[in-house]
Amino acid sequence: MKIKHIEPIAVSFPMKKPVFMAGVEIRRADNVLLRIEADNGGVGWGEAASAPTMTGETVESMMAAIGYLTPVLEGRPAEDIAGALAAMAARMYANNGAKAAIEIALHDLVGRATNQPAYALLGGKQRSRMAVLGVISTGELNSDLRDAEKKKADGYAAFKIKVGIDTPRVDGERTRRLCQLLRGDALISSDANQGWSTEAAVQYVRAVADAGLSFFEQPVKADDIAGMAAVAAAAGNIAIGADEGIHSLDDIRRHHERGAARGASLKAIKLGGMRGVTEAGRLCDALGLNVNVSAKTGESSIACAAAMHIAAALPQIAWGLTLTNEGLADDVTARPVRIARGHVELSDRPGLGIDVDEERVRRYRRDVAVRQVA
Repeated sequence: MKIKHIEPIAVSFPMKKPVFMAGVEIRRADNVLLRIEADNGGVGWGEAASAPTMTGETVESMMAAIGYLTPVLEGRPAEDIAGALAAMAARMYANNGAKAAIEIALHDLVGRATNQPAYALLGGKQRSRMAVLGVISTGELNSDLRDAEKKKADGYAAFKIKVGIDTPRVDGERTRRLCQLLRGDALISSDANQGWSTEAAVQYVRAVADAGLSFFEQPVKADDIAGMAAVAAAAGNIAIGADEGIHSLDDIRRHHERGAARGASLKAIKLGGMRGVTEAGRLCDALGLNVNVSAKTGESSIACAAAMHIAAALPQIAWGLTLTNEGLADDVTARPVRIARGHVELSDRPGLGIDVDEERVRRYRRDVAVRQVA
C-alpha cells in the first residue's frame, strides 16, 4: 500500500462560546485537516490547529509546508511511518504541526488497512477509560463558578482553570474560590499560558499556596527556564508543569535537570505527531515527571481521537487528558468523541475510530492563499 495523494484542507469551525486565556480570545478554530489516500483506495485523516504563539504556525504556513513535504511522501509505503517522519525531517526543519497532521493521518490510514486501532501502532493499550480535564475558561468569577458547578455535577474529576488573564491577586482569588467548590478528590490545575512575569507568577503561587491546587502550568514565557525554576522553587506543594516550553525530548530533559517542572503537557502539534508524543511521554515517565496529554483548543474529533490513542498507550497520564472538540459548535463527524461523567472510553475500532463526514468538511472549508515555500 503506497501513499497516492495528500490533500491539506483549511477549515474554520465556530466555537460554542469564546475561550479566554492569557493574551488570546478564541472565537473560531482555524485548523488544517489532512486527507491521505492510498493506491488501494484507503483513506486516513489527520489534523493540526494553528498555534502561532505555541508552535509559530498558522493555517497558511501549514498549508504551504504540507505542499512542500508532499513530494517526498507520495509514492512511499504508507506502513513505513518512521520512514515518512525521517523523510519529512530531511526535507524541512521544524513545522511540527504540519508534520503532525500528516503523521496522524498515516496512523489512521495504516490502522484501517490492517484492522488495528491506532494505539496498537504505538505499542499497545495501557488503559481504556481516561479522566478528562474540564477546562474553566471564561475568566470571570461568577461564570467560572457556574461552569465549575456544572462540570462537577456532570461527573468531572479533573479540572484546568485558565489564569494569567488578570492580576495575580484577582486570578488568585478566583482560583481559591474555584478550589473551594471543587476540592475533595479532584485533580485541580491552573494554566497561565505564559501570561505572567516570574515575579507575578510567584505572587500567584503564594496567593494559592493552601488552596488545593495540584499543578500550575506554564506560568512564564516558553523559553524562560530560569523563570520556571524560580516559580517552582516558590510553589511549595504546587507542582509546576511545562506546556509551551516543550517541543522536544531535550526540552523535557532541560526542565527536569533545572528543577523547572514536575510534569509536562504533551501535544502532537508541538512534537510532530503521535509517535513524538508517545516517546516524550515515556521519557517523562522514566524521569519521574507527570504527564498530561492534550489537544489544542478548537481541535475536532480527529485530533482528539489521536490524543486519546496516545494517552491510552503511555505508561501514565497522572495529569489526565485534555480534549477540546466539545467546545466546537459542530464537528467533522456525526459521531464525535464524547465525554461521559468526566471520562472517555477509547474505541477499539481500526485507525482513529472516527468516520469523517466529508460534507461537513466542505461546509467549514475555507480558501487560503498558499505561497511556494522554496
